[in-house]
Amino acid sequence: MAHYDAIVIGSGPGGYVCAIRLAQLGLKTACVEGRDTLGGTCLNVGCIPSKALLHSSHMLHEAEHNFTKMGLMGKSPSVDWPKMKAYKEDVVSQNTKGIEFLFKKNKIDWIKGWGSIPAAGQVKVGDEVHTATSIVIATGSEASSLRGVEVDEKRVVTSTGALDLAKIPRSMVVIGAGVIGLELGSVYARLGSEVTVIEFLDEITPGMDKDVQKTLKRILGKQGLNFVMGAAVQNVEASKTKAKVTYKLRKDDSEVSLDADVVLVATGRRPYVDNLGFEALGGKMTERGQIATGTHWDTNIAGIYAIGDVIEGPMLAHKAEDEGMAVAEQIAGKSGHVNYNVIPGVIYTSPEVASVGATEQVLKEKGVNYKVGKFSFMGNARAKAVFQGEGFVKILADKDTDRVLGAHIIGPAAGDMIHEICIAMEFGASAQDIALTCHAHPTYSEAVREAALACGDGPIHA
Repeated sequence: MAHYDAIVIGSGPGGYVCAIRLAQLGLKTACVEGRDTLGGTCLNVGCIPSKALLHSSHMLHEAEHNFTKMGLMGKSPSVDWPKMKAYKEDVVSQNTKGIEFLFKKNKIDWIKGWGSIPAAGQVKVGDEVHTATSIVIATGSEASSLRGVEVDEKRVVTSTGALDLAKIPRSMVVIGAGVIGLELGSVYARLGSEVTVIEFLDEITPGMDKDVQKTLKRILGKQGLNFVMGAAVQNVEASKTKAKVTYKLRKDDSEVSLDADVVLVATGRRPYVDNLGFEALGGKMTERGQIATGTHWDTNIAGIYAIGDVIEGPMLAHKAEDEGMAVAEQIAGKSGHVNYNVIPGVIYTSPEVASVGATEQVLKEKGVNYKVGKFSFMGNARAKAVFQGEGFVKILADKDTDRVLGAHIIGPAAGDMIHEICIAMEFGASAQDIALTCHAHPTYSEAVREAALACGDGPIHA
């Protein structure tokens, strides 16, 4: 039994960042993690391995479709699936070992095992009980399923199983057209699988900009993804050799069945709070099963805080990281802050999609007087040179003040370019501020400047 200034339960992006920041601020810190490696879902079976597969499958797509256009002649590469998975695992290993190094560097104790909170100020791991002045719950989330769908992680899989299939399936049904479904669906479509995406709503990527939704769906359709929209999955029957998905079309209530080698259930995630003991202590939860927190990430139990996917807000690794740093500041007696209006979201398909701030729909609902500056990547020399001219940059600004209210990008390196808008919004910049800032040529980022110019007198290259 040991006493700490702070114990963080969970070593995902929120948890490990929180622990490091606590240690940097001079607090004796421990982090509880039951996996064999640090990093949580993100580094082990989420963000990082999926990006490795997205990258390798994108390289295959380039070799098959664009190399000859550039004068790179020769036979297209074949896919060695075990070797591709080994590359993915090596990427994961490098990152998880990196977190372990950072823990040692910052003198953070890794308490190995699954943690629970038997009483305020106590964390139990195995048979040992450790005490702490402050406890931070950062246990993340797990994949949620549908009624009538039983996951076995072989034939019917979540994102975890989809990252480690025994072989590349000839056919795959993806249930849910959100971020995870489209990213992993893209991976297997590039690797040769026939991919069908079934979505309950009438549009993909719910909550995103309408123009982005339409453009992304059209581009992914050209890449081989088939979409069935407005369909409610009734059940999935799995056998040794295949799975049968039955769904009803909402428009006429007709029932359809579809066979596939693998079914990916990508219907969202839910907070992971099982066996934590927080509720048994009288901890307050929301109606959606999240831990209820105050403005400083404090719960109704003194000394217990919560961050990341277990509390309200978008389930994003970088949102958890921001909260981890902010709550560490609070615990250390400083003033932690997270600007929830400037948290970007990214979909790592090809092209990438990135957004921050308000959508047009939200601004209309709020009655905000706004203007739109839009620029197509077809007017961007760098994008055209790499066969990625189909997307656009869209900036929304206040019509009266010109202040940037949001931005939506679909195109090459969108996930990196969005941060120019994030910085602008953090500093309260106007669209004109972006338009008057020199951008290097030729870069993708020039499209951001052109969109900002479109908020004024108009872009140059359109």
